Amino acid sequence: MRRFIHPRQFLSYVGVGAVGTGCHYLTLLALVNRAHLDPVLATSGGFVVGAIFNYFANYHLTFRSRQGHAGTMRRFFLVAAAGLAVNAGVMALVHRELELHYMVSQVLATGAVVVLTYLANRAWTFREVIHD
Repeated sequence: MRRFIHPRQFLSYVGVGAVGTGCHYLTLLALVNRAHLDPVLATSGGFVVGAIFNYFANYHLTFRSRQGHAGTMRRFFLVAAAGLAVNAGVMALVHRELELHYMVSQVLATGAVVVLTYLANRAWTFREVIHD
């Protein structure tokens, strides 16, 4: 029976994601505080920066993919686009509607995105390297 979450792989995904999240959050902070963008728009820019880092780090470290980049990158960024939509949606709801600080809202959004994108990337993007 295959497990949905492979513990070591998930920990690697979270470690890579922590660095990507740092890239995301630094971009978010810069865009809000320096460029004076709306936090929901700024988080979308930060998400893209983090996703670019995450693709290459997950390709090489977490999933150790041997697939070509053309198909893998397309699948990864389709998953990332869904993650971007969830991220922006949670940010809009929590920051604008519940009126929580944008960084608190971002932490909640990140929590919602990480498990969903791991499962999708494991099952679809990098499926050839799943080992149980």
